[in-house]
Amino acid sequence: MNDSSWGAPPHAGQAGYWGAAGQEPVPGTGPAGPAYDAQEAQQTRPMPIVPDGPAHGGDQDDERGAARLSGPLFRDDSVRTDTFRDQNPEPMPDAPQPAPAPQKKSAGRDLSSAIGVGVGLGAVIIASLFIVKAVFVGVVAVAVVVGLWELTSRLQERKEIRAPLVPLAVGGAAMVVAGYVRGAEGAWVAMALTALAVLVWRMTEPPEGYLKDVTAGVFAAFYVPFLATFVAMMLTADDGPWRVLTFLLLTVVSDTGAYAVGWRFGKHKLAPRISPGKTREGLLGAVTFAMVAGALCLQFLIDDGTWWQGLVLGLAVAASATLGDLGESMIKRDLGIKDMGTLLPGHGGIMDRLDSLLPTAPVVWLLLVLFVGAG
Repeated sequence: MNDSSWGAPPHAGQAGYWGAAGQEPVPGTGPAGPAYDAQEAQQTRPMPIVPDGPAHGGDQDDERGAARLSGPLFRDDSVRTDTFRDQNPEPMPDAPQPAPAPQKKSAGRDLSSAIGVGVGLGAVIIASLFIVKAVFVGVVAVAVVVGLWELTSRLQERKEIRAPLVPLAVGGAAMVVAGYVRGAEGAWVAMALTALAVLVWRMTEPPEGYLKDVTAGVFAAFYVPFLATFVAMMLTADDGPWRVLTFLLLTVVSDTGAYAVGWRFGKHKLAPRISPGKTREGLLGAVTFAMVAGALCLQFLIDDGTWWQGLVLGLAVAASATLGDLGESMIKRDLGIKDMGTLLPGHGGIMDRLDSLLPTAPVVWLLLVLFVGAG
C-alpha cells in the first residue's frame, strides 16, 4: 500500500500523534525522525479506540467498521454483532392485511350541480331560440362578453398579459350582432375594427409589454366573439333555430359520448401531455354518438337534409369539438389552471363550456350551407 492511501506521517505538534495540539506525546509512540523509516512511521499511527457503546446516538455502521480495524486488543466482532442484533431485533413478518377495496372512478366534478346548471342553461337557450331570435342573439353576446372577461383575467393573473377588455367586450358584442344582421361580411368588418380598437386602446398605457398585450387581445377577439358569430349567422336561415339546435345537440352528444365511453372503457391516452383524462376510446365514443345523432338531426330537423349528410356532419363535429377541447386544455395548462372561472357550479366558467362550441360553429355553418344552402 502506498503512502497516499494512508496520508503523510504525522508531524510533531499534530493531533493524532501528540494527542491534542500542544500536549505531551502519547505514551508508546515515538517521533518520526531520522531514526525511523517511512514504514516504521506508518506503524506509529494510533489505532482508533472503540467505545463500549454508541456515543450520543452514533451510527452503528461506524462502530462495526472500527471493530473490524481494531485487532486482538478489542472485543470480538461476534460480541458486537450480538449486541447490534439485541439493539435492533429483526422485524417480524407483518400479518396479512386485507386487500384495499377498489376505488370507484370519479368524474372529478359535482355531477348533480353540473346537471342542474346544464338543464337551466338549456332551458334558457331553447326558450330564447324558438320564441324571439333577437333574444338568443343577446344571450350569445352576453356569453361572449363573460368569456372575454374570464380569458383576459386569467391572462393577467397568470402571465401578466394585459389584453384590453373594454374594446374587446364592446367589439365582441358588436361582432355577434353584425354577423346576425350583415352575415359574414359584417362579421369580418367588425373583427377588423375590434383589432384596430385594441391596438389604439393599449397605446394609452406605457409601452412595456405592448406587443404581447395587443397580440393576446387580437387572439381573444378571434377566438371568442368571431367564432361565435357563426352561431348568429346560422340563425338567419329560415330554419335557423333548428340549425342552431342541431349544432348544439351534436356538440353536446359528442362530449357526452366521449365522457361515457372513455369513463367506462378508456385505457389508451389520446393526448396525455395536453389532457391526461382523454382517451382514444372516448374519441371513438364521441364519433359514434355524434354520427348517429347527426343522421337523425339531418333527416328529421333540417329541411332537405339526408341521413348520410348527417353522418358526415357528425364526424366533423366530433373532430372539431375534440380539437377545441384540447386547444382549451392547452391554454389552461400553459396558464397553470384547471378552470377558466367559477361562474357555473360543476362546470367551471363560461369558457369551459364554450371550448367545444366555438371551433365547431364555423364547421357546422359551412357544412349546412354546402348541404342544404344558406336558407
